[in-house]
Amino acid sequence: MKIVFAASEMVPFAKTGGLGDVLGVLPGEVASLGHEVAVFIPRYKRIDPAKWGLKLDIEPLIIPLGSEKEEGRIYSSKQEGGVTVYLVDHPGLFCRDELYGTAMGDYPDNDRRFIFFQRAVLEALRVMRLKPDILHCHDWQTGLIPVYLKTIYADDACFRKTKSVFSIHNLGYQGNFPPDSLSTTGLGWDQYRMERIEFYGKISFLKGALLDADYIATVSERYAKEILTKEFGCGMENVLAQRSDKVFGILNGLDYREWDPARDLDIAEPYDPGSLDKKLKNKIALQKENDFQADPRIPLIGMVSRLTEDKGIDILLPVMNSLFDLGFQFVLLGTGDEKYHRIFRDLAKKKTGFCRAHILFDAKMAKRFYAGCDMVLVPAHSEPCGLGPMIALRYGTIPIVRATGGLADSVQEFDPQTGEGTGFRFEEYSGESLAAALTRAAKAYANEKSWRQLVSRVMKLDFSWSACARKYAKLYEAAGHSAPKKS
Repeated sequence: MKIVFAASEMVPFAKTGGLGDVLGVLPGEVASLGHEVAVFIPRYKRIDPAKWGLKLDIEPLIIPLGSEKEEGRIYSSKQEGGVTVYLVDHPGLFCRDELYGTAMGDYPDNDRRFIFFQRAVLEALRVMRLKPDILHCHDWQTGLIPVYLKTIYADDACFRKTKSVFSIHNLGYQGNFPPDSLSTTGLGWDQYRMERIEFYGKISFLKGALLDADYIATVSERYAKEILTKEFGCGMENVLAQRSDKVFGILNGLDYREWDPARDLDIAEPYDPGSLDKKLKNKIALQKENDFQADPRIPLIGMVSRLTEDKGIDILLPVMNSLFDLGFQFVLLGTGDEKYHRIFRDLAKKKTGFCRAHILFDAKMAKRFYAGCDMVLVPAHSEPCGLGPMIALRYGTIPIVRATGGLADSVQEFDPQTGEGTGFRFEEYSGESLAAALTRAAKAYANEKSWRQLVSRVMKLDFSWSACARKYAKLYEAAGHSAPKKS
């Protein structure tokens, strides 16, 4: 099949979050299954054509924006594994310091910027006479493409057999703009109604995709169910309820080239399931780095997170004393709300030797956390995917999580009687439930033999993108033929 991805970011070209990581790996894994794969992203300022060795493929590319026309260009880059990346160039729209906005807020013309990008994807495919079987769109920046395929481009020979798959990475980001943005899209005013892309007095790129994509994918099975509820639906739950038979969850994978404790040069000493004594050396190194007592018998728990309420900080703080009473050493890495910065700094001063707070982002330190800690804490209220626990398991560090979104899919409760399970989880979003999970974890850690077996076993789990890509390939095949069965 011919699979074309469209997204606003992709590693190594541009990244602000997990979306860039997904696009950096998934297309190549899909290509390795024998499919012909291409990716479209904007050509941002940071992507210098000369530095990246880009080839100029189309100049000019004429793009209709309402009653106007704009000129763009298409560059290309061949990636390892046979994936071709096409970069949509328009200096006036994309040659800026940041991708979506500054500290002052989003760029006010983001509607125009990403309308141009979406029309450019479709127009470039026409010019190059590429006839994709699947257009896999990601997040609101590509949300109008499924709408265009069923309206303006419905009779275009290039897209006669094209089906669309739309991935929701976080439903909270919706691409909602004033009604006058509609004239720039080229769509008729018949689209501005509640049954279509009107959303509380605005037009919503995301809503368009939810209505018109042939299939909707989310980043975990649990999240696919949660977004159908009012609590997690972000106002789109009724729209998604109409399409519930087309909503599928596929848990994101890990790039095993980046996350591999056996070859990781950023940790104290590489190790694998057969050399757990070397993992212990990482723990001792991390204890010393944080001025803790270097004792393997003391459970060391880490947290790598944004410091915001939705990440569970509000239920964690009331149980911190219980955590220390259980004998834990606690290390924190992250930034977020200033009030939490102050609280954790003060706590670290009061609990010297048991608590250390690193209020910063440091990718190498995060790796030292995953390698050196015995457990990692993720008490989030909501988490669409949540790579943290998967990274932790890869490094033999046991997760303690709230059972939501991808956290529920990646972590199963450990049963010390049977030895089954991969971590510790709690359903109710409360300090009491979190404290109970911490107590279970501390008790399990006290059984050294059982804990070592658990660590060795979870390191062998498969969270690779290759497994994930096979699931997407089945969804693409289903989109081109008949409806897939939900598992």
